[in-house]
Amino acid sequence: MTDATTTTTGTDAAKLLRRHETMAVIRRTEKAAHDLFMSGLVKGTTHLAAGQEAVAVGARGALRDGDYAFATYRGHHHAIAWGATAEECLAELMSKATGSCKGKGGSMHLTKAASGMLGSYAIVGAHLPMAVGAAWSARLRATDQVAVAFFGDGATNIGAFHESLNLAAVWKLPVLFVCENNLYMEYTPIGTVTAAANPAADRAPSYGIPAELVDGNDVVAVEDAVARAAERARAGDGPTVLEARTYRHYGHSRTDPASYRPEGELERWLERDPLTVSANQLRALGTSDDDIRAAEESAAATVEAAVDAAKAAPGADLAEAFTDVWADGGAEWRT
Repeated sequence: MTDATTTTTGTDAAKLLRRHETMAVIRRTEKAAHDLFMSGLVKGTTHLAAGQEAVAVGARGALRDGDYAFATYRGHHHAIAWGATAEECLAELMSKATGSCKGKGGSMHLTKAASGMLGSYAIVGAHLPMAVGAAWSARLRATDQVAVAFFGDGATNIGAFHESLNLAAVWKLPVLFVCENNLYMEYTPIGTVTAAANPAADRAPSYGIPAELVDGNDVVAVEDAVARAAERARAGDGPTVLEARTYRHYGHSRTDPASYRPEGELERWLERDPLTVSANQLRALGTSDDDIRAAEESAAATVEAAVDAAKAAPGADLAEAFTDVWADGGAEWRT
């Protein structure tokens, strides 16, 4: 297991500025989702990923069009990184017809299949075997596609995690397992219920899978690590486990005030906010504060327009309720 180091050596400033703006769009979208929920315009709960933007954006930057992504119910950042617009996401949360799933999926099921984002899944760990299946599909079709499964630290104690790693290793599949370790499985510190200090990375070697610890708040470090893992996968060398240390700024969901967090912990992590990290990297590469501010203002304008458009959009069409929904058809088709 290796521990990646933070660097901007060889980093393209223009590319990093685009990553910074995408993260700013995600951050603004998360804040808008919070505000819309508090004003009663978002029904049901939301699981915000503010603070974890660098994992999704860095990973997407390292992968190709046509690669597959699978995410958890905390998947707003993955959806936007994989091409969903802020308007599509917010409209989906507001049960509008213009949402990414036409208002049927809500916060926990954001999907953008046309760009490879094959869903967010509410059942913990359920999507890990799906990513393995997508990688197996790529193998059968002799493409060079890679599948990536994002999951939280809590999922490492789920059977599907171990089953997926085992099968991916046995078949040497082109799949990446990216753990977003934000230190808490819902309300419980992961370290209090898990023997392994690094719940994903420490377990990977038992399946013969290489693992790497990554600074999940550093978009450059994440992109570099995912690029290395994807190169291995495309070369036929099998899966990789990446464990990205990061931190969610909000509680587990909108009903969670996160009062269980130790005093000062949030403040310490805010000093390593992904947007602060990338802004400092940009300055080190010679990008002016004016250019950084312009990117952030562009993100703000994008999300402001998205909020207005989502509010004005028509509600979900009842005629669409049973479209794009799988059913087994009962016993008749099996006889």
